[in-house]
Amino acid sequence: MTQDRLLPSALVLETERLLLRTPGRDDHHLLRDLVADPDVCRFLGPRAADPVTDMFSRALRGGGSWFFYGYGTLMAFERSTGEFVGQLGVFHSMRGFGKGMDDVAEAGWIVAKPYWGRGYAAEAMAEVLRWIDTVHMLPRTCCMIERGNASSVKLAERLGYLRYDEHDLGDGVMVDLFERVRAQG
Repeated sequence: MTQDRLLPSALVLETERLLLRTPGRDDHHLLRDLVADPDVCRFLGPRAADPVTDMFSRALRGGGSWFFYGYGTLMAFERSTGEFVGQLGVFHSMRGFGKGMDDVAEAGWIVAKPYWGRGYAAEAMAEVLRWIDTVHMLPRTCCMIERGNASSVKLAERLGYLRYDEHDLGDGVMVDLFERVRAQG
């Protein structure tokens, strides 16, 4: 069997202003540069000792989600400029602390600082969730948001997520847990 038959087919979603595509092999470099900004990584939980290997591992986990579940994170680019905007999507996670966050579809978004306040995360995630609801019909997705990240809480609520619990990740990092239950019918 050839290698291309083992890989899931590439997905491209488009919104009015964005092109969203499945990650490529070398996209961990974009992720590394994305989180090099301290403001961008401020709400990403406990800090990794080595951001290069952390982003490489994040990219591999994302690829694994696509391979095993048929959905995962996407790389977002401005349609007009081709500039990298961020990483977002719904991926399969195993957080290891229960509370409805293990073996579940989890939504997440990281947007580069120059694109904050433009509504890109809302635009992209609305399209991703439309696709998830249509293609995968997952009954529930969840997300976790670090305390103090008011912008992400506002976005999660706008996307239909409701807070249901909290969790202490350690190192003084508290997260609120949210879930979105797909409307039936």
